[in-house]
Amino acid sequence: MTDQTTKKGGNTIAIIAMFFLFAMISFVTNLAAPIGTIWGNYYEGNSFLGMLGNMMNFLAYLFMGIPAGNLLTRIGYKKTALVAMAIGIVGLFVQWLSGVGVMGDGAFIVYLIGAFIAGFCVCMLNTVVNPMLNLLGGGGNKGNQLIQTGGSLNSLSGTLTPFLVGALIGVLTPETTISNVSPLLWIAMGVFAVAFIIICFVNIPEPNLRKKGAPKVKFEHSPWNFRHTVLGVIGIFIYVGVEIGIPGTLNFYLADQGSNGAGVIGDASVVAGAVVAIYWLLMLVGRFISSLISGKISTRAQLITVTGIGIILVIGAILSGKETTVNVPTFIYSGPEGAAAQVPISAVYLVLCGLCTSVMWGGIFNLAVEGLGKYTEKASGIFMMFVVGGGVIPLLQQLISNDMGYMTSYWLIVGCLGYLFFYGVWGCINVNTDIPVSDDKQELQVQLQDVE
Repeated sequence: MTDQTTKKGGNTIAIIAMFFLFAMISFVTNLAAPIGTIWGNYYEGNSFLGMLGNMMNFLAYLFMGIPAGNLLTRIGYKKTALVAMAIGIVGLFVQWLSGVGVMGDGAFIVYLIGAFIAGFCVCMLNTVVNPMLNLLGGGGNKGNQLIQTGGSLNSLSGTLTPFLVGALIGVLTPETTISNVSPLLWIAMGVFAVAFIIICFVNIPEPNLRKKGAPKVKFEHSPWNFRHTVLGVIGIFIYVGVEIGIPGTLNFYLADQGSNGAGVIGDASVVAGAVVAIYWLLMLVGRFISSLISGKISTRAQLITVTGIGIILVIGAILSGKETTVNVPTFIYSGPEGAAAQVPISAVYLVLCGLCTSVMWGGIFNLAVEGLGKYTEKASGIFMMFVVGGGVIPLLQQLISNDMGYMTSYWLIVGCLGYLFFYGVWGCINVNTDIPVSDDKQELQVQLQDVE
């Protein structure tokens, strides 16, 4: 076996490992919104408080984004991933503890602390996965192709989470507690433990790990000096809010059996979880399609297309109201004696948005780091900080929902998608090509192939 074959095999294993971690990110992240319906129900239908767990999960990014980026150069991709998974186990365990006793303010605080700790985990994993896949793909459209492929597994994991949580909850009652979803929390902890063991035995390329005695890289500028990067950072903040806000608010809307809800009859939480799971499933489909076409269709063209279609779908959902309903396919949900559940047609439009949001993360990240060279790792840390938008924007949506109704809150999403459309058309253009970046790009590529 030649050295070149060995190197290619090592890179393949590294790619598979990154794909596996990509799936774990959504598994932990997507627990927050459906579990939040339990707390929203406990606090008399207050969806704002129900979404606080999601907010705490993403708030961790604000504190851990840049430190996580620095960890990549200090201890490398592999050790950063291992630390992240250990933290994830702790965060999930603390969330489980919140359901051991009686539901109350004290238990709610414990749950929020657990969600915050889990947020550190997913932030660190995101910091590892995205730049690593981009580098393994060689940047450009090929780098985006790997990110989208990994995103497909991310979406598959995200599809299962709300569905399983909804099935465990059933109908929200005064007796519903976090203990109802304890089996899923223990499964998540077990998956992290297995992943920890697997990654321990996988060789991960370390292209950016600073070697002893190596001269320090000089940074005459920063990612903030690149206009397309700054606008991309704002885009990431907005995008993650859109990705979480669309299904998160839809989950509350369908599960709410009060006058403000969708009017779903029967096991509303189960129906909500099943319908929202299709959103994440369509994200999987969209990312898989993007992984097939990204070698021929530019990232920019994809971003412009999906943001434009997304705006149309969300406006359609807002204007359709809840009077017109459709049957949920029985293969998604089947009630007693095979009876079909009915949901407003607006839910269909919002679920279809999963096809659009599926490619936005990889597209924005890919466009925003294009041409950054040695500033890429620092930019990755900044991007992770601004993933906090996934907590801020859905929380703003719930404030609007409580005062003006669930569907009205989606005008916020329309405005966010409008910015992302602008970024694809004009904001992503690199106008700072005069700034010297890395002279050692080829050296990094050589290091990337040196799998020990």
